[in-house]
Amino acid sequence: MARLRLFEAFGIELEYMLVAADTLDVRPIADAVLSAQAGGEITSDVEFPDITWSNELVRHVIELKTSEPRANLDGLAGAMQSHVDRIEALAKPLGARLLPTAMHPWMNPGKEMELWPHDNHVIYETFNRIFDCRGHGWANLQSMHINLPFADDAEFGRLHAAIRLILPILPALAASSPMVDGRVTGILDNRLEVYRTNSRRIASVTGRVIPEPVYSEAEYRRLIFEPMFRDIAPYDADGVLQQEFLNARGAIARFSRGAIEIRVLDLQESPAVDLAVARIVIDVLKRLVSEEWTPLARQQAIGVDPLERILLRTIREAEVAEVDDSEYLAQFGVRDVRSITAAELWRRLAEGARDPALKTGGESRGPLEVNLGEGSLSRRILRHLEAGESPRAVYGRLADALAAGASFR
Repeated sequence: MARLRLFEAFGIELEYMLVAADTLDVRPIADAVLSAQAGGEITSDVEFPDITWSNELVRHVIELKTSEPRANLDGLAGAMQSHVDRIEALAKPLGARLLPTAMHPWMNPGKEMELWPHDNHVIYETFNRIFDCRGHGWANLQSMHINLPFADDAEFGRLHAAIRLILPILPALAASSPMVDGRVTGILDNRLEVYRTNSRRIASVTGRVIPEPVYSEAEYRRLIFEPMFRDIAPYDADGVLQQEFLNARGAIARFSRGAIEIRVLDLQESPAVDLAVARIVIDVLKRLVSEEWTPLARQQAIGVDPLERILLRTIREAEVAEVDDSEYLAQFGVRDVRSITAAELWRRLAEGARDPALKTGGESRGPLEVNLGEGSLSRRILRHLEAGESPRAVYGRLADALAAGASFR
């Protein structure tokens, strides 16, 4: 079967929390919801023609993902929303509902984390034995993943270069996790903050989140996979985790299926917003790959250090983070200023968007304008908390926004 080529198709995954309808505390009932849809059978996946529901590492999280790569994203927000509605209907008799955002604001993972006990449980139990999944960095993370195909080494090299460049500014667009353990931390993307260190026992698993500048499969296997598998082998005698999925960088190469998966995006408040984020990310990646601003060789020359510096700023400050690296800014065509906020950089990129859905009147323009004009979801959550609303009230409204398929304002 021929491999899909660059931007020929797309895969999207969205992860949601199941919580008590009254208290919003986490409810480990993903298996019960999946079973209810499957006619009582315990299953890890329920596949529909358009969207598949599946389990995750922990029992209070359920994932929606495209059943097959899609030629475009038109109508996908509506399709995802219809499946959100179906899950809500199944969760309601169980006293539960879905909650968006990238972290539960007051979950105690040490006490409340329950691993998925059914299919593939050996994988999850091995992760838990080696890394101890009772921390936030394993048990309390919800994100959107974007899967983008490549057909050969040349396409991989172009796509990986572009993705590495965009990763540092993604938290500025998508941060949605300002609270952990019931408190505001001062960091706007706490999911990425804990994600950075969740594999510290075997540091090569996550690296520095920004992938190393490698642009061929052979080089990737030699510099990323082989050290990672070698480092974990003493803890994984049966080789359970010595697979591509062990790689926890912010974007991971899946050579087995010819795709790169972007993993640094916090989940937004509703599918309409997630798909608006996905569209602008893909739009900018297409422009990078087409060498609109800089040639490929210049893109591939950027090391991890400058990208990590920007990422650490956007993890902490999201859209107000200053981007003052002139070589980095040039990669996006910004040459008239020496420093710019990440929000302003995104506004410039949105102004030049090619995707009709991002232009005035397009299906994703409205949700994107909220993120660009009113700040990241973390910023909007903080505004309500600072105005005196309780966390339970604010997150209840976020659950309502998901049910309505709307932006949270």
